[in-house]
Amino acid sequence: MKTWDRTLTAAGIHAPRLRDDYTRQRSLVAAYRRHAYAAVRLLLPAEVVPHVIAATAFMHHTDTLLDRGAAEAGNAAAEDAAAWEKEVADALASGESGHPVLRALLHTVSVHPRMKGRVEEFLAGASLDRDFTGFADEAGYQRYVDAYALPAFMLVACLLLAPDTGAGTDGAAGSRALCRAYIDGSQRLDFVNDLAEDLRDGRLALPAEALERHGVSRADLERGRDTPGTRALLAASLDRARRDLLPGRRLPGFAPPAHRAFIRAFVSLEVLTADAALGKGVALFGGSARPAVPAALGVLLREYGRRGR
Repeated sequence: MKTWDRTLTAAGIHAPRLRDDYTRQRSLVAAYRRHAYAAVRLLLPAEVVPHVIAATAFMHHTDTLLDRGAAEAGNAAAEDAAAWEKEVADALASGESGHPVLRALLHTVSVHPRMKGRVEEFLAGASLDRDFTGFADEAGYQRYVDAYALPAFMLVACLLLAPDTGAGTDGAAGSRALCRAYIDGSQRLDFVNDLAEDLRDGRLALPAEALERHGVSRADLERGRDTPGTRALLAASLDRARRDLLPGRRLPGFAPPAHRAFIRAFVSLEVLTADAALGKGVALFGGSARPAVPAALGVLLREYGRRGR
């Protein structure tokens, strides 16, 4: 693994301010999801690493603003989220920005032009997350996945999948279908795994019809009640999430060989997270589950030895 300075150089990022912009985004991503960051640094070619980090940092920064706007709608937080959407759109139109997150993103778009469309698609669905008030049913959740979660995932996926799986090819349909299945599972997993944090923020992302089907009230979840209904609700949601994650194991077939080890590791780490959440059960009311460190390290070490295949 190259040092960070050599990684930036290998990616053709030479200007001091731009190197500093990417370095700041690296710090944000490393603090946000350490296992995923370790996989990026260990398993991806140096020339793509800063661009994956820039896309992830942009997605996380946007998502944080939108979540805050949804939790505090009608005040400055909601206004900040809307202002950010406009700032991003203006930056894409002009090719310039004074914001470090966007300067890094714009450079990545200049190196990977097809990413611009993915950013625009992501922004088009941003209002759905910003104005989030909960899901009445499974159909509402699926609309959210199509409009927001999948476009968010494609910000990074478009950097990793082979260019010949682009729009208009059979490969594009196949890879996007696998991405859609995978992110359905990943988003559902996040909503269950982050249940305690979301409830503290006044946000409940489990469909109301699922609560009703298991005889669970919002108050049951907010108070962390261990009942047959809450156990069944969590188990059913996590079981479905895990099943939907598994098609992602076929995604390496749509990627260049140099990217396959990372994709395999990324999917495996998410499945490990689902397993950890299933094992934690109602203890999720006290906080999110994470993969066991030995298991996560085992995935990274195994794939490190399989790089390029």
